[in-house]
Amino acid sequence: MFSSIAKILIIEDDAIIRTELKILLERYGYDIVTTEDFGNTADFVAANNPHLVLLDINLPVYDGYHICKEIRKVSKVPVIVVTSRDSDMDELMSMNLGADDFVTKPYNTQILLARISVLLNRVYNTEQTNLINFAGLTLDIGKSTVTYGVNSAELTKNELRILAMLIKKNGEIISRDDIMNELWQSNEFVDDNTLTVNVNRLRKKLDEIGAVGILKTKRGQGYSLCK
Repeated sequence: MFSSIAKILIIEDDAIIRTELKILLERYGYDIVTTEDFGNTADFVAANNPHLVLLDINLPVYDGYHICKEIRKVSKVPVIVVTSRDSDMDELMSMNLGADDFVTKPYNTQILLARISVLLNRVYNTEQTNLINFAGLTLDIGKSTVTYGVNSAELTKNELRILAMLIKKNGEIISRDDIMNELWQSNEFVDDNTLTVNVNRLRKKLDEIGAVGILKTKRGQGYSLCK
């Protein structure tokens, strides 16, 4: 699904709420960016090019209304206002200034996740965004397949998530702990050999379709893809 690779920017000044949101969304496969510079938020949006913005209203320097208006000057990125202000006027102002949705705190996390998913699928072409590429590899998130040249292979859920993580890192090393946390949310009760088995199976499938040696093991560090 598109949510596996979507980048979401959280604009929230409450550090606890910001961290909780980040952990929640990362658990569901989103790539999360946050900022504590509330005076240059529109520039930050333009520089980071997120797929979606979660925006609070009560912020220091400028409130969310002003920020939403400034974002609309530089980007058409979908914006969901997430705030404790729940009057009809707040919602109306948010929509008039360019927000795409309005969610009040405290929110049901599953409802927020559903709102995010629906908005992403509505705004973006899911057929295109399901595909991510790196060094000749094309990973189809929706079909759980990887293609290299004219050859393709079907991937298991874990193989898909591992390869998606590696592609998003664009050649940078990912530690074993980070991969295990992503796949199982904890590395404490998972046999370390389980990850090795998954990576070896993924490597074999990549080799079989012609992408020989693209998945590298960095001893004592983790794994990466080479160009």
